[in-house]
Amino acid sequence: MQIELSAGTVEYTDTGGPGPVVVFVHGLLMDGTLWDGPVAALDEHRCVVPTLPLGAHRVPMHDAADLSLPGIAALLAEFLERLDLRDVTLAGVDTGGALVQLLMVAGEPRVSRVVLASCDAFDNFPPGLTGKTLFLTGKLSPSLFGLFMQQMRLRAVRRLPIAFGWLTKRGDAVSAGWIRPLLSQAGIRRDTVRVLRAAAASPGILVDVAERLPSFDRPALVVWAREDRVMPPEHGARLAALLPKGKLVEVADSYTLVPLDQPAEFARLVREFTAG
Repeated sequence: MQIELSAGTVEYTDTGGPGPVVVFVHGLLMDGTLWDGPVAALDEHRCVVPTLPLGAHRVPMHDAADLSLPGIAALLAEFLERLDLRDVTLAGVDTGGALVQLLMVAGEPRVSRVVLASCDAFDNFPPGLTGKTLFLTGKLSPSLFGLFMQQMRLRAVRRLPIAFGWLTKRGDAVSAGWIRPLLSQAGIRRDTVRVLRAAAASPGILVDVAERLPSFDRPALVVWAREDRVMPPEHGARLAALLPKGKLVEVADSYTLVPLDQPAEFARLVREFTAG
């Protein structure tokens, strides 16, 4: 499915299930396929999964689109409004969790509860070797950025710590598909460089957000990978402690991208959380 928003066309999937509405938010250089495993297991829920302009989208945004993190968070809020989604559980991982935090402190009325899974937080922005490497490549022109990213065609490169190697244990087949749009479309390369440059220009954005998180008085589930090497495990505990209705759950045998490494467990946690 597609919807035309102020920044451009956003693709999404909507299972249309009869149960609670869950909107899943992916991270940088990822698309909605990140959530395929949990969504398949949550057939009793209405699972809505947008592919946001974070580098793996397939339709370039308008030239004047605001591709900063606050701009993309505003686009996500517009998406919720245009689909008239209410009483939403908003779940984000990696940079998607940063976007969720931005909507939390903005007091987004359509969000009734959140799931923050191993995500950018506090001063861990850009996160780990992967984030720092990406932010550096954002200084390149879009054409040179595309040439640099050509190496990601190789599995050996994708599995390096500076790529997806420390983000997922088992998700290489999925992550291989995320880079195809930017390798084949100049407009996607342009968008991605704009996202990276805007993010690099606001290194303290999540420190400021953290100061306002205690104002979020709705239920919050913090899911952290016990073996995370990109998002510090202590950040999960700090986030849960900041939130008045926060709860921390740690997941074993997973790197950052819990929806890829432990999809059944992630779905179980979401199911229990939304039932509560």
